[in-house]
Amino acid sequence: MATQQSNSHGDNYVTTNRFYIEIGKNIVASFSECSGISIEVEKEVYYEGGVNEQQRISLGHTRFSDITLKRGTTDDHTFSQWLGELFEQKTQRRNVTILTYNQAGEIMKSWCLIGAIPVGWKLPSLEADGNMVAVEELTLAFEGLKIGKQSAGGNAVSRDAKGYFGESAWK
Repeated sequence: MATQQSNSHGDNYVTTNRFYIEIGKNIVASFSECSGISIEVEKEVYYEGGVNEQQRISLGHTRFSDITLKRGTTDDHTFSQWLGELFEQKTQRRNVTILTYNQAGEIMKSWCLIGAIPVGWKLPSLEADGNMVAVEELTLAFEGLKIGKQSAGGNAVSRDAKGYFGESAWK
């Protein structure tokens, strides 16, 4: 297993097939598979009379698919509490950042899920000889996406009076 030098989080990171989950500026879990990151923008096509070689496209609503993370491990209590809130139906939405690192421990790509909430959670078979909690599969729904190369995970986020996430949710 390849490791790199320590970065600002104070841990060694595996860069091959590893996705790190950041909530509140802390790495709370890592997963070996991430699928479902996709965006679809609705469009309408209009044709202008007399212009046969062109069409006009008007963009509509943006739709984000749920993201599924598989084969993960965590020993962070904040992450476990957030998932445990599913049973109490008190789960707060959070900005969750999925990070990948290079060999030097620098962020190569980040996907910040705005207003994320867990909508599915599956545990693997439990084994007595492990000290890390394993998560077989976690599915997150979210309301916005910011792609970059920086850490952006935040704490719980709430909506403004109009029902939107405020500007602070996007920073």
